[in-house]
Amino acid sequence: MIGDRWGVSDSEIVRTYPCDDFVTSPALQAWRGVGVEAPAEAVWPWVAQVRLAPYSYDWIDNLGRRSPRELVGIPEPQVGERFTSAGGRELGRIVSVEPGIQLTGTIMGAFMSYVLVPQDCDTTRLLLKVVMQTSRWAALCLSVGDLIMARRQLLNLKLLAERHQH
Repeated sequence: MIGDRWGVSDSEIVRTYPCDDFVTSPALQAWRGVGVEAPAEAVWPWVAQVRLAPYSYDWIDNLGRRSPRELVGIPEPQVGERFTSAGGRELGRIVSVEPGIQLTGTIMGAFMSYVLVPQDCDTTRLLLKVVMQTSRWAALCLSVGDLIMARRQLLNLKLLAERHQH
């Protein structure tokens, strides 16, 4: 499918993600990934802070409000809490969490897992998988749109984690 992969290896695509447990036979499966020059413990707080803002193109999905550029010290995410906020509105719910390892949520029928995979030399792979049951045509449009927004989000989280790891 067009736009279903960005920044991921074949081995990252075939691995199991927590979101896979929530959607059987998804029409949409999309994988995104980025290498972060910071240990997983420096990346995790930024992933967890996605609950406050989208961290993608704020002018599009946050009504121009800037996603926080500093950690605000929110508690660890819990199943049942809101998954994110955009434009001042709470969106989605957290459906699975393993602090420091993965955060999985749902928004409008899509399920997504952010997974941290520690690498050598204090680097981390930040992976995102999105799954959804929908029509094939809708899946194609959603995949392309998600690619644009998720790419910006992962690059922003990477930049923030690398900048603030000390």
